[in-house]
Amino acid sequence: MMKKYPLPPFNKETAQQKIQMAENAWNSKDPEKVVLAYSIDTEWRNRDQFINGRKEVQVFLTNKWENELEYKLKKELWAFSGNRIAVRFEYEYRDKNNQWFRAYGNENWEFDKNGLMKKRYASINDLEIKESERKL
Repeated sequence: MMKKYPLPPFNKETAQQKIQMAENAWNSKDPEKVVLAYSIDTEWRNRDQFINGRKEVQVFLTNKWENELEYKLKKELWAFSGNRIAVRFEYEYRDKNNQWFRAYGNENWEFDKNGLMKKRYASINDLEIKESERKL
């Protein structure tokens, strides 16, 4: 069985480490790499989409980064307990029409005993911005 360190239960240091690893992976925009952080049977809610299993996650991420160009993400720890971590995040991207966006949101993560993310619930809002308003 694959393990993704650090393993739960999390303390502040290991929760922040897990968040930084996720941020780095997502900023790589490599769906094949990112999907390895999730359990085979992972369950997601991303905005209004319900995504189940690594294969669906990989398809979702591939489509995401084909449409969210110049994607850049920043995450920060909100809370943690046992095998759960809550994260606040923002990211910026432009669409194929060159309109820039900043997305804000919160994620709730639950990990299995091997440190793979079993559940990911994301609430996200997008804000149109001018390129000159970019922060990331």
